[in-house]
Amino acid sequence: MTSFFLFLSKVFKWSFGFFETFGNVLNWILFAVCCVLFTYWCYVLVATLGGDKDKDYYSPTEGKNPYYDPTIYKKEG
Repeated sequence: MTSFFLFLSKVFKWSFGFFETFGNVLNWILFAVCCVLFTYWCYVLVATLGGDKDKDYYSPTEGKNPYYDPTIYKKEG
């Protein structure tokens, strides 16, 4: 009976080592994926949205719908 519990102890030790190694490998894989996503996010922010591209923006409704229209809100009195 003692040999069975010694065998069971070795199995548990092996399984804990396996899960520790598997968790470590999974952690590195997730770290690499997050690094790639972060690099892509930085590229999108700098390359596609950066460089003062907002100066080239043209608003089709600019000046046509003002918040304050003097013809409607004229001072009476």
